[in-house]
Order: sequence, then C-alpha cells, then structure tokens
Amino acid sequence: MNILFITLSNIGDAIMTTPTLERVHQIYPDAVIDLVCDPRSQVLFTHCPYRGEIILKEKKQGKKGLWQLIKKLRKKRYDLIVDLRTDGLSYLLRAKRRLTKWGHKPYGPHAVEDLISIIDRINPDRKIPSTKIWLTDELDSQAKKLTASLPEGKWLAIGPGANWEPKTWAVENFSLVANALADETNAVILLGGTGDIEKSKHLKTALQGPYLDLTGTTDLLTTAAVLKLCELFIGNDSGLGHLAAAVNTPTVSVFGPGRPERYHPWHSLNRVEIGANQSLDKLSAEHVSRTARQLLKHDRI
Repeated sequence: MNILFITLSNIGDAIMTTPTLERVHQIYPDAVIDLVCDPRSQVLFTHCPYRGEIILKEKKQGKKGLWQLIKKLRKKRYDLIVDLRTDGLSYLLRAKRRLTKWGHKPYGPHAVEDLISIIDRINPDRKIPSTKIWLTDELDSQAKKLTASLPEGKWLAIGPGANWEPKTWAVENFSLVANALADETNAVILLGGTGDIEKSKHLKTALQGPYLDLTGTTDLLTTAAVLKLCELFIGNDSGLGHLAAAVNTPTVSVFGPGRPERYHPWHSLNRVEIGANQSLDKLSAEHVSRTARQLLKHDRI
C-alpha cells in the first residue's frame, strides 16, 4: 500500500503532525509512506523507519516550484493521501482516497487534536499517539560525547530564544530560575539557534553552577538527542519545547502573545506559564521556578 502524507512547515508544527503520521502507520503497518515536507523541517523525518521518499515543497520557488512538485507527485498513484495543509494540493494528485482538512471536526483545542481528526474516518477510536522524533544510536552517542564534561545527575535544558521578540522572556529570568533550581539540578545546558547566541552568552554569565552552552552548534536531531538526556526543559513558545516533548522530556513553556491551549508541547508532563494580559514582562521567575520544581518531582513516563 502506498500512502502520501503531507506535513506542515515550521519545526514545532511539523512535530505536531507526528502523532497523525504514527497513527496512520499503526493502522497500515505494512504501508510505505512518502512525505511532502518543508526544507526547514525535513530532517525531523530522516530516520523514520517506515517512510518512503521525502519530497520537498519549496515555497520560495513560487508557482514554478509548485508545478514541478505536482508533476513529480503525479508520477505515482497513491492508495491514500493524508493532507494536513489547506492549499488543496492533494486534489491535484492521483489517489484512490484522500483525507483532508475540508469538513473535519477537531477532537479538541490543541493543534495535535485538530490535525489527527483529519483521519477520523480511519481512526474511529480516536487514538492519539505521542509526538515523536526518530533518533539513532549514533545521535545518542554524539549527545553523550557533547555532554561528557558535565557532572552526573539531573540536567536542566534552557532555550532562551524564540522567533519573535514579544514571545521571548527576559534572559535574566531564565538565569534566576536556573539558579533557584541549583539544589535540585546538577548542570544547565543552553540550546538554540545562531540567533540565540547573544542571549545564551548573557544568560550564562549569571549562572551559579556548571553549564554547557551548545547554542548555535548542534543540528535539530543532535539537539533532540541532548534534550533526551535532560531532566527538564524550560523555554519560550518555540520549536525546542516540541523537540523536548517528542523525546519524552518534561517541559515548562512560558507564553506571552499566542495561543498556549493550541500550541503548547504535547506531553502529559508539560506545564504552561502565561504572562498576565499576554505580556511576559508580568511573569515572575519565582512562579516559573515553583512550577519547574514540582515537575522535577515527577518520574518521567
């Protein structure tokens, strides 16, 4: 059976499509599933064991790129297309059956519940798997090498960046939280992209205990493997929180502007702290520290 699965673009959005992808695999375990991915998030699916080809949807190439994509995809007739986008691409392709967002009824307010409801006709029991990142032994070994200098024990990961400044909690607050948790954690790991380097540089000058700054030095999958080793992740509304949840690491997500009920990391040990009137300036480090301390008492699932 040949299935085409059309994912979403941003890192966090793509991760939130993985419960639907995993559920399709559970329903059709022998199927080969081709993926339409965005160049930004395609790496997340590199080691998915049941995927077929990864086909890139290049938005920057405009109509020409879209036409080339359609021509490529029309070379194969699919038994099923699961389309999580709203642009109608699947209706231009050859398929026996299509499941799309048209007319679907979300299972709940979260994006994961919305996306998986698209396959309701083949998922009548409404099972929702966890989000997932597929790692390898090599990636796990690389993460252990990167963190070999840290003392053993519970590590706290912090992501001080976000893709929009109003969604970014003050760096000073992250350092206050890290120091408040110093008696319950053994080291801090700073993570993020190259745009977060200055924030991490400022943050680590205030840390009172051991730390490792990996900001801007690791790719997405290596970052996920490092997060897998951590006891807790604390960060803004960004892709890092979704990466942490996908490797079963508890998270505390701080939200200012946004929709936390829809976009918080999908994990039973996720906690959301929201600034009053959607302003992160009104969210205290003490409040986040209390929430983090409570999560540290939980056993990981």
